[in-house]
Amino acid sequence: MAGATGTALAVTGTTGATPTAASSAAAEHETAGSASPERRRPHRRREFRGMWVATVANRDWPSRAGLTAEAQRAELLAHLDTAVARRLNTVVLQVRPTADALWPSPYEPWAQCLTGTQGRDPGWDPLGTAVAGAHARGLELHAWFNPYRVANHTDPARLVADHPARLHPEWVLPYGGKLYYNPGLPEVRDFVQDAMLDAVRRYDIDAVHWDDYFYPYPVAGQVFADDDAYARHGGDFPDKASWRRNNIDLLVSGMSARIKDLKRHVAFGISPFGVWRNAATDPEGSDTRAGVQTYDDLYADTRKWIREGWLDHVVPQLYWNIGLPAADYAKLLPWWDAVVRGTGVGLYIGEALYKAGDPAQPAAWQDPEELSRHLALAATYPQVGGHCFFAAKEVTTDRIGAMAAVVADHYPTRVRPPKA
Repeated sequence: MAGATGTALAVTGTTGATPTAASSAAAEHETAGSASPERRRPHRRREFRGMWVATVANRDWPSRAGLTAEAQRAELLAHLDTAVARRLNTVVLQVRPTADALWPSPYEPWAQCLTGTQGRDPGWDPLGTAVAGAHARGLELHAWFNPYRVANHTDPARLVADHPARLHPEWVLPYGGKLYYNPGLPEVRDFVQDAMLDAVRRYDIDAVHWDDYFYPYPVAGQVFADDDAYARHGGDFPDKASWRRNNIDLLVSGMSARIKDLKRHVAFGISPFGVWRNAATDPEGSDTRAGVQTYDDLYADTRKWIREGWLDHVVPQLYWNIGLPAADYAKLLPWWDAVVRGTGVGLYIGEALYKAGDPAQPAAWQDPEELSRHLALAATYPQVGGHCFFAAKEVTTDRIGAMAAVVADHYPTRVRPPKA
């Protein structure tokens, strides 16, 4: 999530410039269409109380690569038990961190975070265990996928030999010290959807979840070198930015339709960076001065996805304190509340628990009541249906008692998950 890596910079910085299913490859200049009226249905049922469990770079789980299968399983189940103890009802588990998998995927290798070696079988099925363990505890399990990130380095030779990115080097671009699949290629869009849908097909997950990474966050002085793809596929668009946004629209709308075709009860949610556009850029934007705007910098028109009904719920990362001048939590809440109103799309707020008690953060985050005040304020907005906390490690350690304050003030009893 950007919140764990770059949100503070995004707020204060400057804006920078295998088998496949039928999908968008059929039309070179395809544009995303609207959802049918029947998809515009209220998804929210009960209060959402979630936590993210990040596996990339062993952020939350496993605590380190190379643990035995038994130790990995025990740690995973302990996170589920912590969710229950904190009176949460949803766990959002990262199952495709870097174009690799936490289940035996026919499309991509086993994830490096498990054994330390990408492609090595860990000897058990983490996603299957997570689904069964969550449901046994009365929790929903949302499978969190990152669509385009391939590696947190730029050396394809470090990927396992049969990694799709090595078999198809033309799909991959380096940028900002990382490798990414090129969102401008229809064959990439087909492949990443197929890879993610394999988990939907095989497991009883409750939702597909994406985070905030679409086109990569801007890096000063670097260029995302997709000119060739633009020359081949962008002829119908007035500029590259419009073409890039359409590429992401196609990914989102296509995935939405394919999930519902496969398992209509499986929800589709996205957790974007919390600022669509600043009001200074667009009068319909939020009263913020963020250095990153999803529409302009990540080519992610998050507001459109809601209006078109492509999402069941949205979880904006409002990872800032109340009163922060550049991005005030209290000003972003009403903006998002208004965006989802009347759409049938559920609104859950992403909360920066990881900032609580971090000495590098502003004074507001040294107060254990800051997050509790977030929930109290959010309760005054009728569209807000719950919250999701980043992330599992902090839900457990709770450095200054901020999570305990949330539970004491707002979660007096357990509640069933939203869809139960």
